[in-house]
Amino acid sequence: MKLIYKLHLSFGILLVCVLVLTATFVYPLLMDTLINNQREELRSQGSAMMELVNSLPVQDQTPSQSAAAIVQPAQEINRSVDALLIEPNRNILFSTMTEAQTQTWLPLIEQHSSHNQQDLWENGQEKYIVETLTSNPQNLDPASAVTPATLVLSTPLSKVKSYQSELFTRMMFIMVIGGIIAFGLSLFITKRLVTPLEKLKLELKKVEKRQFDEVQLIQTGGEIGEVAQSVHHLAGELKQYHHAQRQFFQNASHELKTPLMTIQGYAEGIRDGIFTGDRADNGLDVISSECERLKGIVTEMILLAKLESEDGIFDQEEVSVEQLIDKTADRIRPLAINERVDIKVKYEVDNPRKLHIHGDSEKLLQAVLNIMSNAIRHASQAVDIEISEQDGQVQIDVIDDGQGIPDQLLPQLFQRFIKGKNGETGLGLAISRAIVERCDGTISAHNGEQGGAIFRMSFPSK
Repeated sequence: MKLIYKLHLSFGILLVCVLVLTATFVYPLLMDTLINNQREELRSQGSAMMELVNSLPVQDQTPSQSAAAIVQPAQEINRSVDALLIEPNRNILFSTMTEAQTQTWLPLIEQHSSHNQQDLWENGQEKYIVETLTSNPQNLDPASAVTPATLVLSTPLSKVKSYQSELFTRMMFIMVIGGIIAFGLSLFITKRLVTPLEKLKLELKKVEKRQFDEVQLIQTGGEIGEVAQSVHHLAGELKQYHHAQRQFFQNASHELKTPLMTIQGYAEGIRDGIFTGDRADNGLDVISSECERLKGIVTEMILLAKLESEDGIFDQEEVSVEQLIDKTADRIRPLAINERVDIKVKYEVDNPRKLHIHGDSEKLLQAVLNIMSNAIRHASQAVDIEISEQDGQVQIDVIDDGQGIPDQLLPQLFQRFIKGKNGETGLGLAISRAIVERCDGTISAHNGEQGGAIFRMSFPSK
């Protein structure tokens, strides 16, 4: 089942569950609320009637006068409410019911006189909500024969149930309409949510088929938009990586083929007697030299492969930046003297000894040596090493005063077998990049405003 159908089904089931739970819990709660409200109304009406009865002077009060006193308020009682005023001797002072109905209530009044006021009274097949109030005549003489009267107000439970059904029906109608609107809104939102996912799935299919050039950026917002951007960026990275791999095999085959052809040519010439005497000795020297160069290329290729794939070749430790730069300067100085290039080291921090980075000291030394040797080969007169610390990052800048890096070479400068003028194997900068990144650092290159190239290595400060 598709995701959009699953979402629609889930939301529909949720709405049904909400309606069922509402009906289950709200329906009886609604009945209790209506009963309580009806009791409050009965008490309010009964209190108004009893106030008139209580206000009559006792000595002048007769049963007929008591009945007449409550006729007016009784007329204001809701027609669904029955009123009955009786004395303890079952003398009926007033009743809104028929005589037959009144007689059926008398035994019920005696039966429920001591029961809980909140109980429902059952008269025949009908249940009633009943409230009883007792009159308290003013200036009542204890020796007087006048006794307090009892007012009984009742309303059929069926009336309350009809209100309950009507209210519940209206409430459920409103909820159903609201549920339909909510479901329609969910369909719209779900479509807006799922449609970009379906498009994203098609773009991922293109990535799977290596159709990187055809991958389009899905325009949407939120987290899905971020995923779409990541997929588009991934396609670009994979395209670049795929291109780099093809270029690597092309360049590697070229770099390996050239010395092999030279070795093969001289070896066959010596074997066939074409090269003899000094020429044969020179050919053997060339073969030895090309073998060494071939060995160096293979060694660097193996090292680069290990740097990019293996974890065990790195011994992580705290490395002093000052000692790292001093060792680099000492080892690279013979090449600088041979190329007649001056090396200057400049620290833009107060205490260089406090600068430390985390990584493999020997691998870092090799990375900086590769950058320095590259700078010396392309420098005119001087190479500067500037060390600074900014925002928790230790920066090592290697700056030469040469002609700079060609613009077309900058984007792929740190790829394998990419060589500029005076380059050797084309693996040195790629090895440096791999080492720096394995030490949680970054490396970049750009041309300076005054000319020359600037290589910057940044590491988290420890």
